[in-house]
Amino acid sequence: MKCFLPLLSLLAACGSQLAPPVPGPGEAPGSYRAWATTGTAVYEVDPRASLLAITVRRAGLMARLGHDHVVASRTLSGYVAPGAGKADVSFRVDQMTVDEPQLLREAGILKQPSSQAVEGTRANMLGPVLEAQRFPMVALRAERQADSRLRVAVTLHGVTRWLALPATVRADAAQVIASGTARVKQTDFGITPFSIGGGLLSVQDELEVRYHIVARRWSPFVGP
Repeated sequence: MKCFLPLLSLLAACGSQLAPPVPGPGEAPGSYRAWATTGTAVYEVDPRASLLAITVRRAGLMARLGHDHVVASRTLSGYVAPGAGKADVSFRVDQMTVDEPQLLREAGILKQPSSQAVEGTRANMLGPVLEAQRFPMVALRAERQADSRLRVAVTLHGVTRWLALPATVRADAAQVIASGTARVKQTDFGITPFSIGGGLLSVQDELEVRYHIVARRWSPFVGP
């Protein structure tokens, strides 16, 4: 199942409407610094407490020969301004992990792929699938809607799309915590699920994206 990770491109195809450009790394703090200096509460994402995980499951008559996988990022960075209804989060593709044992268990995946299979999957993901050297970053710009859903512009592999994201958000003076899951069908976005042998071994069309983002209160006079 080394070739299934084109599915990660679901993050780049989360809608049909093109979004405005999303700031690259290092660009976002300027606007958040301005908000903070005028009294708007600003929070900085804590990568040690945050997680984004994508579960990809096998399918087909020969599914037993393949593996289910979880690909994750624990290096999320960015800023959140609840009062302004904005958030910018990004992470490096080449820092994503593949098949952490704990995340596999949380996804109900009992079979741990071999280290060789994991390395092959990772190499395929970073090479021909995501072209990590050319497009090293994934960026997410979120806007909070009146119904508490998040409208997120996701930029991956040089393409930006909108995603309406259900979310549970908790905020106080010290921190903001946003979490939720989204189920996405690859074919809704023109993605052909990985398949070999005429579909005998393939990947399910539907993927699950799970996230838990923790941001701590930030001051423009302390830190970056």
